[in-house]
Amino acid sequence: MRKFYIVILLFAFISGCEKDFDEIIDVTASDFQVTGTNFYPSNTFRYVQGDSLITIYLSLSNSKNVASVFFNIYASDEIKLNDSPFPLLDNGNSTNGDERAGDNRFTNKFPLSRQNPVGTYKINYFVTDRENTTKLVAVQQFIYDNGQANVAPVISNLTMPDSIARGVSFIFTITTNDVNGLNDIDVVYFELFRPDGTVVEESGGNTKFLLHDDGNFDVFGDETAGDGVYSFKNSFLETAQTGTWRFEFHAKDRGGLLSNIIEKSVVVE
Repeated sequence: MRKFYIVILLFAFISGCEKDFDEIIDVTASDFQVTGTNFYPSNTFRYVQGDSLITIYLSLSNSKNVASVFFNIYASDEIKLNDSPFPLLDNGNSTNGDERAGDNRFTNKFPLSRQNPVGTYKINYFVTDRENTTKLVAVQQFIYDNGQANVAPVISNLTMPDSIARGVSFIFTITTNDVNGLNDIDVVYFELFRPDGTVVEESGGNTKFLLHDDGNFDVFGDETAGDGVYSFKNSFLETAQTGTWRFEFHAKDRGGLLSNIIEKSVVVE
């Protein structure tokens, strides 16, 4: 998996120190500055059996007008991992990872699981002042390694008619499994070839058509979201070529590994 670290400084108000965060978002009309956030070697946090806690902190230049500090953390699939704002504390309590009270470094520990997908994670840091105004003040990205060897996904159980008339809507489904968890699946797609051997393209030249596991039956024919069964609803135009069309199904995980390929021929009448 390619590792990367994006560094963007939106407000160049810090001088004389090394910046270890990705973005400063909004500190206008504030009497503090963000001076630091988490920084890991190679920007990677690796899950270790028996110790799944990542220590997260935000350092401020001062906190005299700060009422609270908290964060939201998002996995590589853009799902938020905390149910409610997760507090950062400057209380000197080792339980939440804070070393010294009153040093303007707000800290807490957050549990990550082996079931969380590998990839680039994002932390949004917020500060609420004593006037009860909350601002997003910094954003950080890091790579999470869940400690499991990445294994390619497997597709199976394709359900699709052998023949179909033009102008008739039909649904097809395929089951996708991944030993690294369903969250590790990036995309499931098919490519479609006409009887004359040419590939079907969307505008822009895209030949990969995405199947969906979102529970949207009306649009995509998917019955249950998140169950690993990916669906697509389709119909052939009245002007479509008759004869044998070929579907080629693939899946790709977030590490870039490709699944086995399933091919299916459908006769269009």
